[in-house]
Amino acid sequence: MSKRVLDVGQCGFDHAAITRLLTQHFDVQVESAARKADALRMLRGDGFDLVCVNRLFDTDGSEGLDLLREIKADPELASLPVMLVSNFPEAQQAAVTAGAIPGFGKSDLASPAVVERLQSILD
Repeated sequence: MSKRVLDVGQCGFDHAAITRLLTQHFDVQVESAARKADALRMLRGDGFDLVCVNRLFDTDGSEGLDLLREIKADPELASLPVMLVSNFPEAQQAAVTAGAIPGFGKSDLASPAVVERLQSILD
């Protein structure tokens, strides 16, 4: 049975690149949400195995950390693995401090370390 990933806040190009990475290495279905409200609605309605959140949402510039904090504060969603998509180490650290698992940057998509990081969730 394939796993489900929600990719939040990416532009079309980055969503396609992340989807390619995930589907090349794992049996997954990747869905997207443009805004925080869309993501929360989808997460509350459907079972997802991982949420990948962009540091800054492409559509409106919202902070991905705000969505992460809201997910982790919600008893129904708090146990859901969340990864921040950002090349900035300080943003990654802030995400981990807020409850995320270590994420990855868009520049790291070809890295075997990213695939290894995802394996514990998606295998």
